[in-house]
Amino acid sequence: MRDELRAKIIQVCNKKIAAKGDNVGLSFYAFFANKNDDPELLMEAATWWIHTHQLDHFVKAKTIKTMVENNM
Repeated sequence: MRDELRAKIIQVCNKKIAAKGDNVGLSFYAFFANKNDDPELLMEAATWWIHTHQLDHFVKAKTIKTMVENNM
């Protein structure tokens, strides 16, 4: 995973956790605007989320943040 995506995921997770608490869930779409302005980055996130880790559609932000911080 490229550093740009890793930083974005951690930033979004921190923001969601701060706003809604440790139990907030999100999908990989949370890291992107409604407009698909970077399809390669979106596919990288989708591949990591769906193919590599076979995660459910919604996962706790805290879990995702930990996975990214640990280079999973």
